[in-house]
Amino acid sequence: GANAAAQAQFRVKQNPVKMKLAVLASTLACAAAFAPSQNGVPATTALNAEASRKEFLAGAFATGAAVVAGAAPAYAIRDYDNVAFLGGSQTVDVNNANVRVYLKMPGMYPAAAGKIAANGPYKSVADIYNISGLTAKEKEIMKKYESRFTALPPSADYVIDRINNGLYR
Repeated sequence: GANAAAQAQFRVKQNPVKMKLAVLASTLACAAAFAPSQNGVPATTALNAEASRKEFLAGAFATGAAVVAGAAPAYAIRDYDNVAFLGGSQTVDVNNANVRVYLKMPGMYPAAAGKIAANGPYKSVADIYNISGLTAKEKEIMKKYESRFTALPPSADYVIDRINNGLYR
């Protein structure tokens, strides 16, 4: 469900014909800048230089407009739909939340929280009890807060920061 929608948003739809036309227009504009003059006499005087500058700027503007008009739209996710589960609500996503989020739950940080963050991803919240090396006390603390946990699909943007997000006091 949510994972498929996120993947669909990442797909970039390109129109190969527009891209080829944009490349062709850009190539022609560059080639025109180095083409010899029509009458075979090089444009070396100040008056001719002014005229050729205007022609160049007009060509550059036309090329830029063609490239912008033919550019494919970027379908990127600007906002993570599940950002509230990264520490901004009572519910914590065990697959994407940073270890420091568990500071809000007395007894979880650092031992139990560190084990949850280091051993994901989890298919369900119940999978956290299968972490090897959990003590009975850690399982008891996790059980106390289990209703506040959720296991959403891992997001590459957040999984990488589960243990160290680089924020220090």
